[in-house]
Amino acid sequence: MIEFWQSHGYAWVILPLLIFLARILDVSIATMRFMFLARGAVWPTVVSGFFEALIWLVIISQIIRNLDNAMCFIAYAGGFAAGSYVGMKIEERLALGKVLMRIVLHQPAAELIAALQERGYGVTNVAAEGTKGPVRILFMIIKRVDMADIVALIKKFNPKAFYTVEDIRYVSQGVFPLATQSRPTGMGIWSRWRSRSR
Repeated sequence: MIEFWQSHGYAWVILPLLIFLARILDVSIATMRFMFLARGAVWPTVVSGFFEALIWLVIISQIIRNLDNAMCFIAYAGGFAAGSYVGMKIEERLALGKVLMRIVLHQPAAELIAALQERGYGVTNVAAEGTKGPVRILFMIIKRVDMADIVALIKKFNPKAFYTVEDIRYVSQGVFPLATQSRPTGMGIWSRWRSRSR
């Protein structure tokens, strides 16, 4: 058994692979921690920070013990890059929190507004003046999980519309579709964490 831990196969293949996988996990957790922190979730931030630091210490301890092994350095850097990608994908899948969406329309907005309201979205409609004439600006506070649905409606009714999306931390009130409240997404997890942390 001791011979295995001291073998070239372990040092140049298995150990770098473990460092690579652990680094993916570490960076993915870090991405989630930043997401929780930005949304004011106390306990998820604390727990994810603990495991992030623990995994990082284990990785660094292995690298320090193997400073002459270039594969460990490559695995560490590769794991960081892959972990950033994996963390972003996890965040997209969970779709936590709510966002502010602004939609600027040069075309008549009645059909889009009607379609949004029919689906249960709250829409604030403001008349404004753009560089090329009068426009309509729609303001919406929506769940991130619903953003793709709204973008699809925009492309259907007003494909030339300009829209921006911003993350928001707190919302005191709002109008949201009832159907999305039971969707099996990260929103349910987020809601439970928020209710416990208050």
